[in-house]
Amino acid sequence: MPNELYLIRLIHQGTGRPSTGERLWTATLLTSGGPISFLRGRNREGCDVFIHPYAEHRNAGYILVDLDRAGTPILHAMRAQGHEPCVVLQTSPGNLQAWIHVSAGPLEPAVATAIGRTLARLYGGDPASTDWRHLGRLAGFTNQKPQRRRPGGYAPWVRLLHAQAGLATQGASLVQAAERQLADRTVPTAGSDFISVDPPDSSLAPSTATEIYQVWLHRLQIPQRFPHPDWSIADKWIAKELLRRGTPHTQVQAILQLGSPGFPRRHSHPQDYLRRTIARAVLELRHWAFPGRTPDFP
Repeated sequence: MPNELYLIRLIHQGTGRPSTGERLWTATLLTSGGPISFLRGRNREGCDVFIHPYAEHRNAGYILVDLDRAGTPILHAMRAQGHEPCVVLQTSPGNLQAWIHVSAGPLEPAVATAIGRTLARLYGGDPASTDWRHLGRLAGFTNQKPQRRRPGGYAPWVRLLHAQAGLATQGASLVQAAERQLADRTVPTAGSDFISVDPPDSSLAPSTATEIYQVWLHRLQIPQRFPHPDWSIADKWIAKELLRRGTPHTQVQAILQLGSPGFPRRHSHPQDYLRRTIARAVLELRHWAFPGRTPDFP
């Protein structure tokens, strides 16, 4: 991730407090023996080592997506959609972090945060890790989280899985969409506008929609629990998970239309089926928000 400066932060896992090692580093320093020895020493003492490309009060153009319990299919989906990561880390077995270079120049904090939220919603990333200056782990050091310990008590290494400098193909589109979103400041509510009969998002590639559908199918453990699932119910459950994370309903419709196995199956009016599925998902989410009502979440 080429940049002039990098913020390095050391956070002690036991206390949760930043160590005195926080400072700005150049790439030359970060590849020198003395500084690396210093960071390894703090890591052995229980500090996690984090990094962020630094651009003072703005984002340097790199967006972090925290992909807990994700695998290679979601990375294929990101690449197919033009959101290819420049860096992918395995922070512990089964947990990934991806950095996406979306802009050659610095971004305003609100724009970078909006892009982070969009990518997290689309690929099932951690919504709590979308802040414009969120720190990622630095490869070559150990993850000190107690819950990530390996059998025998060993802390797992943060491994570099992929590194290729370059802007994401659709990076500029992500920036433009975030700027439009912030300019409009029009957030759909859970009312009639949210479930209006808009056509599915035509920009979503079929392969990407299929990857996203399959990721959520297995995250909800539907094949494991139901050898012969009712796909209408599976569609609704996946729609709820996507809507709950703020995915636009036009994208949800496209994911169901392109990713649901065998769609349109026997539906005589596929678009009406999609509309009714989204409406039912919104209704159940609405009921879930009120005390005393429990929707049929899986």
